[in-house]
Amino acid sequence: MSKKITNVNDVTRENWILSTFPEWGQWLNEEIENTTVPENNFTMWWLGNTGLWIKTHENTNIVCDLWCGSGKRTHGDGKMRAGHQMMRMSGVNNVQQNLRISPFVIDPFKMKDVDALVVTHTHSDHLDINTAAAVLKQGGKDVKFIGPAEVVKTWIKWGVPAGQTITVKPGDEVQVKSVKIKAFQAYDRTELVTAPVGETLKGKMPQDMDPLAVNYLFKTSGGNIYHAGDSHYSNYFAKDGNENKIDVALGAYGENPRGIQDKVTSVDILRMAEDLKTKVMIPVHYDVWSNFQADPKEIVELWKMKKDRLDYKFQPFIWQVGGKYTYPQDVGKIEYHYPRGFEDVFTKEPDLPFPSLL
Repeated sequence: MSKKITNVNDVTRENWILSTFPEWGQWLNEEIENTTVPENNFTMWWLGNTGLWIKTHENTNIVCDLWCGSGKRTHGDGKMRAGHQMMRMSGVNNVQQNLRISPFVIDPFKMKDVDALVVTHTHSDHLDINTAAAVLKQGGKDVKFIGPAEVVKTWIKWGVPAGQTITVKPGDEVQVKSVKIKAFQAYDRTELVTAPVGETLKGKMPQDMDPLAVNYLFKTSGGNIYHAGDSHYSNYFAKDGNENKIDVALGAYGENPRGIQDKVTSVDILRMAEDLKTKVMIPVHYDVWSNFQADPKEIVELWKMKKDRLDYKFQPFIWQVGGKYTYPQDVGKIEYHYPRGFEDVFTKEPDLPFPSLL
């Protein structure tokens, strides 16, 4: 809002929301726009969940899996929606207590220079109508929408022009300016138990994964990023690592509630990294759901315990939502901290009654 409200009688729920949401305003938008990526590097920002912004030295900008929605906002009738994937997975009835706990660090409608929106799979915390609308509005006819068949079908249903969509399946490659995007088989078993309300899966053959979900490798002049979407651990990560050069990998980490298998836990994050032959392993997704929250430092401690005996060739990196990571410039960093500021202390005379006050 342009004018600051100074009287309580003028405050409404609507202008409160507009004045505080998204919580970071345009701060990150401006940072991304003003960042110059060093040659032979790429820069990424974590947008929450598995959302990622990739910017290259050549100024190619790709947004992946940005989710601008929320989790539960009311207790409702206290029951799970009929046919929900968690209900199918474990036979639960009570509502899943998945509240969103990470802030909105980017304003999607203030994004600039997005060349492509890339989505891994059909779940609504990855395939988001608000993100699609924002990218389409800012990118016009030039921006590309890249995803598996069911993702593309949903975009078209929402009004994205079919001519701007690109359907990919494992093995496909798409060039977006300076970045080559390669699709891989996904290993997201939760996706396979996601089906329309009223459909019964018991006694049937599993769905085909490829139209529903894929993993990606983003090949840049500064290195390659493997984005595993919501994939569970799979032995096939070793095949992907054998056949491709992977520098940085992202995996959907979290602490699964009792009787649920939806996120990759700490041990399998390390196995995933070793199999992919990545140099840097970054856990994501643990930030967003209150009922899957986990401490990523567990990964670091297990890595310390095992790295010498098992001769690990990778290191973990523990990020923060909204944080920046530049590869290979930041190799060696284990844990992110937001910029602390105050680099210019005592560059001017302090305004104090007397120096000994401090």
